Amino acid sequence: MRKWLPVLIAALLSACSSSDDGKTYYQLPAGPQAQSQTTSQGRQLLWVEQVTIPDYLAGNGVVYQTTDVQFNIANSNLWASPLDQQLRNTLVANLSSQLPGWVVSSTPLGSEQQVLNVNVTGFHGRYDGRVIVSGEWLLNNQGELVKRPFNIVLTQQQDGYDAMVKTLGQAWQQEAQSIATEIKRLR
Repeated sequence: MRKWLPVLIAALLSACSSSDDGKTYYQLPAGPQAQSQTTSQGRQLLWVEQVTIPDYLAGNGVVYQTTDVQFNIANSNLWASPLDQQLRNTLVANLSSQLPGWVVSSTPLGSEQQVLNVNVTGFHGRYDGRVIVSGEWLLNNQGELVKRPFNIVLTQQQDGYDAMVKTLGQAWQQEAQSIATEIKRLR
């Protein structure tokens, strides 16, 4: 028995290392790269304080709506990092690109900053080949509160999770552009 033990352990280890778990991990497409900024003096400041998501989106699985009342949370198609972090990071990148002359950050910048909070209520694919990105955002512009709902529905150009994640990224970028337009208007 003892002489077979090393062979058995080697066989088990090789089986574990060569097995494919069938899982695919997704990251939202990176937004446009903003120019690096070394100083905030004389610039407008925007702190993206938080992006919140509901429990059904907070897990690892990519969400797909199968009927008008049913949702499937994937077991094999997973987010590479928490979705709320991805949404916040890409929002900061997109707003930085859309707001030249601004310093946009996911950390507090000072007392004269505008503060943006986003509540995402929908971020999923749907049975009819469309993706849904919905929710509302609240901007505190030095004591003036601006609140706007959003509901973006885009059609996927191809089938599959890859296309769905890319289309979700496009919809999120579109909402970032809308937020940037509103922020510019308030200046």
